[in-house]
Amino acid sequence: MNHLVLLQAAAAETMPVVANTAPQVEETSYFKLVFALNSLWIMIPLFLMLGFAIYLFIKKLLVLSRASREEYNFMNNIRDFVHDGKLDSAVALCKGTENPSARLIEKGLSRIGRPLDDIRTAVENEGNIEVGRLEKGVSALATIAAIAPMMGFLGTVVGMVSAFHNMAADPNNFNIGTLSSGIYTAMITTVAGLIVGVLALVFHNLIVAKISNVMYTLEIRTTEFMDLLHENV
Repeated sequence: MNHLVLLQAAAAETMPVVANTAPQVEETSYFKLVFALNSLWIMIPLFLMLGFAIYLFIKKLLVLSRASREEYNFMNNIRDFVHDGKLDSAVALCKGTENPSARLIEKGLSRIGRPLDDIRTAVENEGNIEVGRLEKGVSALATIAAIAPMMGFLGTVVGMVSAFHNMAADPNNFNIGTLSSGIYTAMITTVAGLIVGVLALVFHNLIVAKISNVMYTLEIRTTEFMDLLHENV
């Protein structure tokens, strides 16, 4: 019985020592991983692409918001002016209204007196020009959405190659902790690339959807204007 008590007391004394000698895992913040020296050559371009994508998205969003804004009685006023023969007043109204629909109608008004087919062609050409202006720069968002994940994956592959190269160059000092540290540090570039790519893709799709709405409005205004001209024939 005395031997059993002595063994229990010895075990109790050695337990804190074992706990204190347990390996401590150093916690690494995401901030340190993102700005690790061996991944900066990928992370800096990804940050630049993210900043440009956000800037372009906000800029196009403001442009499209202005393009979608239209006075409620705009076409009714144009119809009244045309019926009354006040073409100068109709043109002045179009010039005072800053949106693609007004510029489209203004182009059609400037062609009144010519054959209706010529007027329709002029209006449709102006509509294509307006859509081209709205779509300017949108392809950059699609490019970023495609390139960013590939760049992130490239950074990860290069980082893993470097980690295995260091292991092969000095196999005597190899340990699993060093290898895993190099691998998860390298994989952060893939995470960053995917985040940038997903955001750019979302931005691109939102802008394209808004452009489609403006195009639909332009088609409606073209039809309404041509119907108005047919009424006066």
